[in-house]
Amino acid sequence: MYAYIKGTLEEITEDNIVVETAGIGYNVKVSTTTAEILPPCGSEVKIYTYTLVREDAFLLYGFLTRDDLDIFRKLITVNGIGPKGGLAILSVMSADALRFAIMAGDAKSIAKAPGIGSKTAERVILDLRDKVSLEDTLRGLGEPAGVAGNPSADVDHVMKKEAIEALVALGYSASDATAAVKKVEMNEDTSVESILKSALKFMF
Repeated sequence: MYAYIKGTLEEITEDNIVVETAGIGYNVKVSTTTAEILPPCGSEVKIYTYTLVREDAFLLYGFLTRDDLDIFRKLITVNGIGPKGGLAILSVMSADALRFAIMAGDAKSIAKAPGIGSKTAERVILDLRDKVSLEDTLRGLGEPAGVAGNPSADVDHVMKKEAIEALVALGYSASDATAAVKKVEMNEDTSVESILKSALKFMF
């Protein structure tokens, strides 16, 4: 029903915010991660929303980016993952970390979410593996994949992917590996080996 709400952030709690626009305060449920990175109360915000209408409730779920909203919509299509479960997963891992966990079959990282057991995490991987693409996963690493006229961007993405896969093979979770690789600064002398060495420093 609502694509987004743009207005003044009036209140922030662990899992809910109030956004005022046109004199109306909207209660919007958010993930813990979103609540932590919101600007202070009194700031203007734009929150992308998902509307859930039930016989006994009219609920709004909010996200700071379309990307977060998109992965949330995919999550709630999985049997056993309702909106509450979707927010729980996005409270322990970012959208890009979740995509890589799905592609890497990393149920352990997904199961860290409160109320999400190992069987449910495996179902998420099974149901969404064909709905997340390598391009989306690489784009989530912070740089656009396949930029025309910029072949170095593609090379960087391939090296990042290989570094993440190597870290996962070493026993690290996909979400932790993705987070560490994202912190590595790329330059013309960067190699997979140097990415690995730098990323490992962020693992401790």
